[in-house]
Amino acid sequence: MSDELRGVLDDLSRRNFLRLGGITAVGMSVPQLHAEAAKPHGASMIGKPFAAKNPKIGIVGTGGRGTSLLENLLAADAQILALCDVVPQHAEHAQSLVVKAGQPSPELYTKGDHAFESLVARDDLDLVIIATPWNWHVPIAVAAMTHGKHAAVEVPAATTIEDCWKLVNTSERTQRHCMMLENCCYGYNETLILRMTHEGLFGDLLYGEGAYLHDLREELFSDKGEGLWRRTVHTERNGNLYPTHGLGPVANYMGIQRGDRFDYIVSMSTPQRGLDDYRKAHLPSSDPRWSERYITGDMSTSLIKTANGLTITLQNGTVNPHPYSRTNLIAGTKGIFADYPPRIYLDGQAGGEDWATIDSWKEHQHPLWKREGEIAQKLGGHGGMDYIMLYRLLECMREGLAPDMDVYDAATWSAPGPLSRLSLADGSAPAKFPDFTRGRWHERSASQIATQT
Repeated sequence: MSDELRGVLDDLSRRNFLRLGGITAVGMSVPQLHAEAAKPHGASMIGKPFAAKNPKIGIVGTGGRGTSLLENLLAADAQILALCDVVPQHAEHAQSLVVKAGQPSPELYTKGDHAFESLVARDDLDLVIIATPWNWHVPIAVAAMTHGKHAAVEVPAATTIEDCWKLVNTSERTQRHCMMLENCCYGYNETLILRMTHEGLFGDLLYGEGAYLHDLREELFSDKGEGLWRRTVHTERNGNLYPTHGLGPVANYMGIQRGDRFDYIVSMSTPQRGLDDYRKAHLPSSDPRWSERYITGDMSTSLIKTANGLTITLQNGTVNPHPYSRTNLIAGTKGIFADYPPRIYLDGQAGGEDWATIDSWKEHQHPLWKREGEIAQKLGGHGGMDYIMLYRLLECMREGLAPDMDVYDAATWSAPGPLSRLSLADGSAPAKFPDFTRGRWHERSASQIATQT
C-alpha cells in the first residue's frame, strides 16, 4: 500500500475501515463504513419540515463570502442577531451592515478560533450560517445542531467520508437540518432546465457533466482572504477539491436521493504544474512559499455511475488559464442542454443539427425567478442565485416546509472529494459511495426545486 493511500485511509477513519477488511485482493473499493456509523442515530430527516417561524440567525465567518451572504440575507429581511469571525474588523464591518439595514446591532464573537462555541450556545437563534475555511465547516455545523440550531454550511460541507457521516448522524440525532449552501442549484439556467427535465422534455435521462473550471491562481497566492488557507489544501491532497458547484445541479436533474443514487466513482488527475509555474513567474526566490510542495493535479476528472445506470463526468481545475465554466450538461433520449454558453438541442427542432438558444423556453422559468428575479439580479451575488437560494431557505423556514436540500444531499455531493482521492491513490480503481440515506433514496421522486409552485 502506498503512503498516499495510507493517508487517504486515515481520512476515512482507517481503524474502523480496516476492521471491516476494506481492501480486497482484486483492488480497492470503499465499503459501507462500519456498522456503528451506518446505523440510524435518529429518525430520518428526509421530508422533515421546519417548525414555522421567522428565523433568528447567527453567522460564523464574515469575510468576503460571509459578507456577501449577509447582504443578501438583509435584502430578504432576515433577522441577524450574532456575528462571529477571528478577524474583529470583519465582524465589525458586518455589524455595521446590519445596523445600516435598520436592525439592532448584533453581538460579536471574535475571541479566537472557538468563539463560535459561544455563538451556537445562545438560546435565541434558530439558524447558524457557516462561511469559514473548509476545515471548520463540520465542527461548527455539529456544534450548532448539538445546541438545537439548524445549520447552513458553505461548500463543500465536508472533506472526509467520516465527516460526511458525522453531519448525517448529528442531524438525525438532534433532529436539526444541515443544508449545504449550493447556490448553483438556484441559477436561472439551472432551475429552468431542471423544470424541463422534470417535465420530460429531454426524455429518459442518460448522462450529465458538471465542473468547476475557474482560474484562481491570483486568489490562491493572495496574502488575504482565501489565499491565507485555500492554497494549503493543494499541498495536502490530490483529487477533486471542490466538487459541488458542478455536481449539485446535475444531481437534481437526475433525481439523486430521489429515485436514484450515486453508486461508484472512478477518478484521474493530470500532473501538477499550474501553481509551480505561477509561483515561478510571480514570487521572488526569497518568498517562504517556495518551500511549499503542491500535489493536487491541475485537472481532476471523474466518472460517476448511478444505481440506475446513468453516468456523470465531473471535473475540477483552478490553477490554469481557463474561462469560467461549470459545464452543466444534461442529455436524454429526446435532447441535450449544455452551458457556457447555454445552448439546447431537442429532437426535431428547427435548424438541422445547429444548437438553439434557451430563449424560446422562457415559459419554463422557475417561479422563484419570476417573482424575485429582478431584485436578485440587482443584488448580484453570482448573477442572482445567491439571493434566490437564501430567499428560498428563509421561505421554507417561515412557512414550515422541508428544505430543498438536506443533510443527505450535503454529504453525498461532498463525497466525491474524498472518494476521488481514494480512487486516485489506488490507480483509478472504482470507489463506492456510502448510502447516506440508509436505503431511503426511493422515498422521493424529484427535487422540491423542480416541483415548487
